[in-house]
Amino acid sequence: MESIHEVSIPVGTLSIVGMKGCEELVGKVDRYLTDWRSHRHGELMSDADFIGYCRDTYQLKATCPRFGTGEAKGTIKQSVRGHDLYIIVDCFNHGVTYNMYGQTVPMSPDDHYQDLKRIIAAAGGKARRISVIMPMLYEGRQHRRSSRESLDCALCLQELASMGVDNLITFDAHDARVQNAIPLKGFENVQPTYQFMKAMVNTIPDLKLDKDHLMIISPDEGGMSRCMYYASVLGVELGMFYKRRDYSVIVHGKNPIVAHEFLGNSVEGKDLIIVDDMISSGESVLDIAAQLKAKGAGRIFICTTFGLFCEGLDKFDAAYANGSITKVFTTNLIYQTPELLSREWYQGVDLAKYIAYIIDTLNHDQSISNLLDPVHRINKLLERVRG
Repeated sequence: MESIHEVSIPVGTLSIVGMKGCEELVGKVDRYLTDWRSHRHGELMSDADFIGYCRDTYQLKATCPRFGTGEAKGTIKQSVRGHDLYIIVDCFNHGVTYNMYGQTVPMSPDDHYQDLKRIIAAAGGKARRISVIMPMLYEGRQHRRSSRESLDCALCLQELASMGVDNLITFDAHDARVQNAIPLKGFENVQPTYQFMKAMVNTIPDLKLDKDHLMIISPDEGGMSRCMYYASVLGVELGMFYKRRDYSVIVHGKNPIVAHEFLGNSVEGKDLIIVDDMISSGESVLDIAAQLKAKGAGRIFICTTFGLFCEGLDKFDAAYANGSITKVFTTNLIYQTPELLSREWYQGVDLAKYIAYIIDTLNHDQSISNLLDPVHRINKLLERVRG
């Protein structure tokens, strides 16, 4: 990849805007980019096409100040004319607050999304290309219509496209078919499979990645394709739960789960990896873990891209104390509370380097197919682990 970048002309001057609440992640991404590009040397660096290629930082100064009413405006304090602009936003960072009528208000996903649009509007159409990196897709769970209700995710994508966004990069979309709303724009759904496997190997050195000692569990039918990939590349068995719901009532906007039914071979004595896209309340995954433990499972590891923990950490503390779970892995793509980071049962998975690779490659208008398909990297990891 390095040799390709030395001779290929960038789409435009690389610039990154980190929205409020993304400072730590964007700072890491920026450090990777500055380090890589400072080490790229060659006669082309003096070429006019490479002016601004090596810089101390690729971050632009941008803010969304608010009035006392809670209204806001977007401001970019540097030129973006002709730039290849990447805007990174975490729509689920509830740790960010603002003042409204003298009250401290946590930012909601709607607030973060509005600020994103303000920064796009502040660019004023002067950027050569705009890409939005939204790790957890805004309104991604409202991806289809089952009655007389809004299609919020599709509206979001179409709105961003109409504002001039050329590419949207997201991770582990709840349903990647929402990209059908913007068929003429770029939509990349990235799976952090390799990063999870690497984190597990580094954290749990005695983990045996073979079919006699390990099994992948899908917590529902919707996540089967994700889990089939894990099971296939690892060469292990796959089990699945399906959610039996009560469709006669609606609680908190959804039909409550009556029971989780398991489909699969015996889990007795095996380590299990439960793979899902997100932890919301955690009720479902903990119920599944308890059932698997009752069936004689060994250690249970939970791998989810997004750890929301909407109802706190007490349930997970109790599950760890009674032995139902051994470790929970989630990424740093969305906000991680200090309380979560302090838990013994928790392990974060850093995706900053992966994002930096994606940005660096796209800035040179190169294919990211190899980055999106990590089979060869997983195979190398397995060779190292299995000896």
